[in-house]
Amino acid sequence: MSLKLNRGGRAVAGAALAGLALLLSACAQPWQNYQTGADVSTITSRLGPPRETYDLPNGGKRLMWPTQPLGEVTTAADIDASGKIVSVRQVLDANEFYKAEIGTWTKKDVLVNFGRPVETSYFPLMKREVWTYRYMESNVWYMMYSFYFDDQGILRLTQKTPDPLHDPDRRNMF
Repeated sequence: MSLKLNRGGRAVAGAALAGLALLLSACAQPWQNYQTGADVSTITSRLGPPRETYDLPNGGKRLMWPTQPLGEVTTAADIDASGKIVSVRQVLDANEFYKAEIGTWTKKDVLVNFGRPVETSYFPLMKREVWTYRYMESNVWYMMYSFYFDDQGILRLTQKTPDPLHDPDRRNMF
């Protein structure tokens, strides 16, 4: 059986195929498909110049491409001193946040690991500065993850809460 399409049908079929190709290409996340040991140019040519760069203790750099303030993803690439990719991953993730060590990590540790927060605030009665990041919990729930620092900049508490930006009951409050 053969299917013949007229000019309009071919245009619709072509648009459908293009849409399908776009959908499939969206499945590959920015932090995937990079080979360890590849030159840093392989990632910067695809993602552009990083919006944040931090020095790592081993002489390398951490390059970051955040989607904040409204996005939930920050792609981070660790680059060794010779300019080669060590790892590329999404850092705004519960498993990454859980690595933060209360009483040990400082503001600098949080900054280097997660980039700049989407918002900062200070609670004078608690004497705590709070840095908050948007993220997706289990790729399902829109959440906020907060780090509470004492006046010396030491991490004292973490907290996760639903993101009010995506809460239909609270959306009109902001």
